[in-house]
Amino acid sequence: MSKLWAAAGAVLWFAGTGAGALAQDATYRKDIKPIFDQKCAACHGAASPNLQEFLENQKKFEAAMKGPRMDSYADLIMLIGWPDTGAVMRRLDDGKNAGGKPGNMYQYLGSTDEERQKNLQTFKAWVGPEGWILKRWNARGNVPAITKEELDKIRVKY
Repeated sequence: MSKLWAAAGAVLWFAGTGAGALAQDATYRKDIKPIFDQKCAACHGAASPNLQEFLENQKKFEAAMKGPRMDSYADLIMLIGWPDTGAVMRRLDDGKNAGGKPGNMYQYLGSTDEERQKNLQTFKAWVGPEGWILKRWNARGNVPAITKEELDKIRVKY
C-alpha cells in the first residue's frame, strides 16, 4: 500500500510543480484540453461514468460507446499515473512502442495519420518523452509493473 501512495503522490507532486515545465511546454489547459474536447469528449465527457463505475460495468458502457470520464485534469490523471496506470498511453499509442499494434483509441486522435501523429506528439510532450510508458501498476504477463523511478518521469503540467 505504501508503494501505491508514494507513487501516486509523486505523480501529483510533479503535476503540481514546475518540474513538468522543464521537460516541455505542453500543458493540460493549453494543449490537451482542446484535443480532448474535439476528439474524445463524445465518449469520455461529463455524461461518462467515473473510472470505478466504468470498471465495474465495463461491458455495459463499452456497448453504449462510453469510456471512463476524462473531462477534467483529475479524471485524466487517474488514467496516466494511478489507479489505471498507463491506460492513456497504451490506448493512444501508435504501436511503435508496443510491437506495431496501435492502441484502440489511436484512430480517434484525428481523421488523417498526420493529424493523429500531431495529436499523439502533443500528448507525449505533455506526459514527457521518458514518461510515455505503457506499463500498468501491477505486472501483467511478461510486462513488469511500473517502477517508482518510471512514475517519476511522468510530467503532466496543468
